Amino acid sequence: MVKHIILWQLKQDLDGKSKKEVLNGIKENLEGLYGKIPGLLNISVEISPLSSSNADVMLDCELADENALKEYQANPEHIKAADTYVRPYTKTRICMDFEK
Repeated sequence: MVKHIILWQLKQDLDGKSKKEVLNGIKENLEGLYGKIPGLLNISVEISPLSSSNADVMLDCELADENALKEYQANPEHIKAADTYVRPYTKTRICMDFEK
């Protein structure tokens, strides 16, 4: 199994949207990928960090193997969700992938 963890910081300017609206859109649309992408075993998005955090959003995915991770990253449904709900609103992205 492969874990795919991403942390994002949001931009200051959210194109007129509220922070809550952006965070809910990220969570709903990324978690909505479950069952649509082969090899994606689990996906969760955390949008309520403690005040001690320096990230706004965390994505935690479990995938069958490294090939499933590559397929997830190239999947049109994933790209659409990322391009529409994540990338326009985030300024910093940190990723760690590892075998578990």
